[in-house]
Amino acid sequence: MRRVVITGYGVLSPIGHDADQCAASLRAMRGGIHPMPEWDHIADLQTRIGGKVTGIDLVAHFPRRRRRTQGTVGLYAMYATDQAIAQAGLTEATLQSGRTGVAYGSTTGSSHELEAFCGPLFVNKTMRGLDSSSYLKFMTHTCAANLAATYGIRGRVLPVISACTSGSQSIGAAFEAIQFGKQDVMLAGGAEEMHYATAVTFDLLMATSIRYNAEPSRSPRPFDARRDGLVIGEGAGTVVLEAYEHAKARGATILGEIVSYGTNCDGLHITAPSEAGMRGAMELALEAGKVRPSDVDYVNMHGTGTEIGDICESNATASLFQRPVPASTQKSYTGHTLGACGAMELVFSMVMMRDGFLAANRNLDEIDPRCGKLGYVRETTPAKPRLVMTNNFAFGGVNTSILLRKIED
Repeated sequence: MRRVVITGYGVLSPIGHDADQCAASLRAMRGGIHPMPEWDHIADLQTRIGGKVTGIDLVAHFPRRRRRTQGTVGLYAMYATDQAIAQAGLTEATLQSGRTGVAYGSTTGSSHELEAFCGPLFVNKTMRGLDSSSYLKFMTHTCAANLAATYGIRGRVLPVISACTSGSQSIGAAFEAIQFGKQDVMLAGGAEEMHYATAVTFDLLMATSIRYNAEPSRSPRPFDARRDGLVIGEGAGTVVLEAYEHAKARGATILGEIVSYGTNCDGLHITAPSEAGMRGAMELALEAGKVRPSDVDYVNMHGTGTEIGDICESNATASLFQRPVPASTQKSYTGHTLGACGAMELVFSMVMMRDGFLAANRNLDEIDPRCGKLGYVRETTPAKPRLVMTNNFAFGGVNTSILLRKIED
């Protein structure tokens, strides 16, 4: 099986519009949670804060020909992917060779475009004013399909729609496509756009943060005794994965290596997590990479800030590592970006390895004693992590674990 390396990455998030901006925010422990007055018209909605991408106009950024079949989620994906392709130095010939593919996910397509389409149709029972391209913006595989069309991809296209593991499973699928020789290069990642329907969904599940509506910077609070739920976020993350030999042959700069990938399913409950399932995914990644738990320098945790999720995940991690392994989650900065989080957090892990630090858990003032005994990073910490595990988990009992290695050659 072939080695799989990372030659480019891009990110758009509530804490920065590229990897360098995000690294600066992580170092400064600067979060991106803000009030959401856009939701004021939704009666009974309890949560009123979100991790929103601000300070950028993608309609002005992209010409119409690149955005006419894309909603916000697709534009986020394209913005992050443009960065990754540029850093990797991929040419049009490589992108269109048939040996380059796409694996990309989101929780849904563009919710704003779906609302705009369904409003007149379902409420007024009319087709007047409907846009013929609307479906292309809200179809579930809009990100993968539009990326393929934009860059002329002729290899395999793998849309992954698995809620909060959409990004990480996309990267895993891309990794395996290269590892087993089906493709030489893959564009992989995940994206999510902010919409009140998502906030309503988690509000109905009583999973959102509501105590800190007047103090957005104090939430979410993963692993903290005073947490009160998750905060919805948005953004996108993309990585360029490449066969090691292919990257070396074209003189690409190798930024890191995906050592292994593990994924499984609890097979138990549609929403409640399983400690055994979570641990099982981590064990699969360690076994596939021939890595011992003692070799891992840092664990980038899913860390949603919900009671059941934090307790279950932290205890699963602690039971496996049997030591206070350094651990933190960037959802304390961005909120829960759902289909994008696995890809965004992998990029955040890359910049931590690149710049030599570990990002802290924001708002972790008092560790919940019910959480597993881990080395929770409480402040920005100088470090040289060389082997990082990044984990994500989703409704349906879907679990993922990816091992990353910093390499110089």
